[in-house]
Amino acid sequence: MRVLVAGDCGYSGAVLVPLFRGAGHEVEGLDLELYEGCDLGPAQPDATAQGYVDMRNVTGAQLTAYGASTRLRLDIVVNNLTAVALTTGQVRLESDGTAWRPLIHIEDISRAFLAMLEAPRELVHDEAFNVGRAEDNVQIREIAGQVRDTVPGSEVTFAANAGPDLRNYRVDFAKLNDTFPALSLRWTVRDGVAELLAAYTKYSLTYEDFTGSRFVRLRKIKELMAVGTIDDTLKRPAAD
Repeated sequence: MRVLVAGDCGYSGAVLVPLFRGAGHEVEGLDLELYEGCDLGPAQPDATAQGYVDMRNVTGAQLTAYGASTRLRLDIVVNNLTAVALTTGQVRLESDGTAWRPLIHIEDISRAFLAMLEAPRELVHDEAFNVGRAEDNVQIREIAGQVRDTVPGSEVTFAANAGPDLRNYRVDFAKLNDTFPALSLRWTVRDGVAELLAAYTKYSLTYEDFTGSRFVRLRKIKELMAVGTIDDTLKRPAAD
């Protein structure tokens, strides 16, 4: 089928688009490309054939070929301790590490998108699914320990005022498992840490890289605003 991906050049799109194409779907993309040049390693080819496209400016007519309603929505929170461990030797926690987080690899998220896209409409229409595995409901201190065990020479440290984090999430994935029994989510947290370490080492990531505008979203946005590439609504100026 024809698929339109908003943000095809982004964190999710860079993995999702090749997966969809590999499954035989025709993919087009819409992206402002605010983070062009921010890739770790070679840039991935994007799906956008139209140059910079702001989703807020797309008309209903342009979307007709893809259908008007969205069927899926996933919100992703990523907590990356591996880069700091590699570049500073410390797995530094700002809390006491007792809070729980449900973690999932972006490839498994994309695989779930594909399963739902190809599912019968009556199975997924107006439904919400928690995507993940029960064993990847983990405490932050457990993640820190896995990073320490994976990154040579690193140690877990705590900020001076580290206390309980009131943001605490443990998620039930039973509905996903019952609805899609054949869906195989493959990535463990430990596997993800090892993948990050390999990539950061291969491309010689530094602490300055990791904390600079290349990889910190808000710093990049402020940088683009300062030079007039985007305005304070994150829109690119109209071409003359």
